[in-house]
Amino acid sequence: MKVAADNKKPKPEAELRSLINRFDAKNQKLFRSVRTTMRKRFPTANELAYDYPSSVVVSYSPTDKGIDGVLALAARADGLALYFTHGPELPDPKGLLLGSGKQTRFIPVESAGRLAHPDVTALIAASVERATVPLPASGKGMLIMKTDAAKKRKKRNSLAKRKK
Repeated sequence: MKVAADNKKPKPEAELRSLINRFDAKNQKLFRSVRTTMRKRFPTANELAYDYPSSVVVSYSPTDKGIDGVLALAARADGLALYFTHGPELPDPKGLLLGSGKQTRFIPVESAGRLAHPDVTALIAASVERATVPLPASGKGMLIMKTDAAKKRKKRNSLAKRKK
């Protein structure tokens, strides 16, 4: 018996592509280039994609949970940034890390080549070393769309504000 495919939900790659298409051509190209570099560097990591009002974030995680993410790319209208989990704990003798968050720091990324710079490579390695869950040694990571999770969190936060 043949079952008709009636699933109208777009495939993850198509969904992520549509989210990135919100940005100008330069930032779309930059995101694709840097993402390709990240996939080569972390082939076993899952990519968890989140859609926020002014950005698209792709976290590189050993699991399907964002909390386990090691690094993240954030695409915004003003460019691309690489976020480091455990950023405040990372050795940063050159002062490359920006931000004042309790858990993360970031660097702006103007090209995929930036990820090959020795100082950035050292930060990436230090971030991977501090991962609470190690990246798998083998296998292939998947792209997992978490857009629904971001929308649910936004709705939950707005409901909480109304109750106050």
